[in-house]
Amino acid sequence: MKPIIEVKDIGKQYKITHERGRYVALRDVIATIMRKPFAFLADKAKRATGLTKKEEFWALKGVNFSIQKGEVVGIIGHNGAGKSTLLKILSQITPPTEGEIVLRGRVGSLLEVGTGFHPELTGRENIFLNGAILGMKRNEMATKFDQIVEFAGIEKFLDTPVKYYSSGMYVRLAFSVAAHMESDILLIDEVLAVGDAEFQKKCLGKMDEITKTDGRTIIFTSHNLAAIRELCSKTILLEAGHVKNFGPTEEVITEYQNLLKESSSTDLRKETRRRGNGSIRLTGFATENTSNEHTLISGERATFVLSYECAHPEKITTVDVGISIHKNGVPIATMYSSYVKKEFHTIAHSGEFRFLTDNLPLAEGVYGIGVRVLADGTEADWPQTEISQIEVRNPREYTKKGYRTHPGSAIIVQGTWEHEPTV
Repeated sequence: MKPIIEVKDIGKQYKITHERGRYVALRDVIATIMRKPFAFLADKAKRATGLTKKEEFWALKGVNFSIQKGEVVGIIGHNGAGKSTLLKILSQITPPTEGEIVLRGRVGSLLEVGTGFHPELTGRENIFLNGAILGMKRNEMATKFDQIVEFAGIEKFLDTPVKYYSSGMYVRLAFSVAAHMESDILLIDEVLAVGDAEFQKKCLGKMDEITKTDGRTIIFTSHNLAAIRELCSKTILLEAGHVKNFGPTEEVITEYQNLLKESSSTDLRKETRRRGNGSIRLTGFATENTSNEHTLISGERATFVLSYECAHPEKITTVDVGISIHKNGVPIATMYSSYVKKEFHTIAHSGEFRFLTDNLPLAEGVYGIGVRVLADGTEADWPQTEISQIEVRNPREYTKKGYRTHPGSAIIVQGTWEHEPTV
């Protein structure tokens, strides 16, 4: 039997235009025009004619795999590995630069919050609109309508314009439409992370149901390794746009976790997508713990280390540095030095900023890291992507006692449960 999905040497190339990283105020533009009008016009002409410096970036390169009907396949990898790009190509939202894709069936996808929704239309109207975009006929939508509304749990807001919906309500409605569509292939990105834990569990149950009863094929991208383990029989590991491994889920997840352990530090010098005037440049990120491993332990001591360079430290009087922790792309914690009334008034030409915590409150899972530094209240350096990922696991003693954390949760709140009768 032929595979329902065949991907043959797929590649996707983007062109990145490099511009000067510092912020330019209107007064600077006016001053430049006054001083060097011809140079200013020449620069504008180069931008208009595309003669500015551009770099070719391959988000995907040489990707090959095939998936049989009824299989549930996960896709994992670092941020920027090409996961979302691959799903957009499979969804036929964007074409590949090279290679060929064969899809033997109708495709439904859920990639971004609000895709296919019109903000001025009600939930009821958007169900029919979204269904039409996904290829469902009106009579098919009418038959499935009650099931879609019941699963989404938005009965009270059915006739309310969706511009008033929360992101969670968007996802619940969008997933419900996609899940009830009679598609042969369902593509799901990290968008489920927006929903609450109860709805995520409901979605995983629905995906398991439609594969077993309807024989539909699902491709599921997530940083939630527990969900990948629970749902997917096979998993694709992407690294820098290439398929590093494709096989049994447990084997691939083990390899991914080993990669996380190996990448104990991140070099930020090569990061091009950043904002700021460059008075301070962040050059690296690393973590430290009591066992000297990249993997951090819930409830134990952890240190986040940011290295930097500064050409003229004597010109800077106040430095505020921050680190943010993301779960599935959503910020869950932000630690700025100014939040704890700690501003650095003296720095060197190079050095490290260190954030220490004696009790890491993160639940087991994989997290993204964002960083930023301000000098005298002005943006100095702010990489525009998650610059690294860290893995957190529960301590062995915690696991031995039978304690566990909910899949998809991010924070561990220490406490005890009690019961008190009312009669």
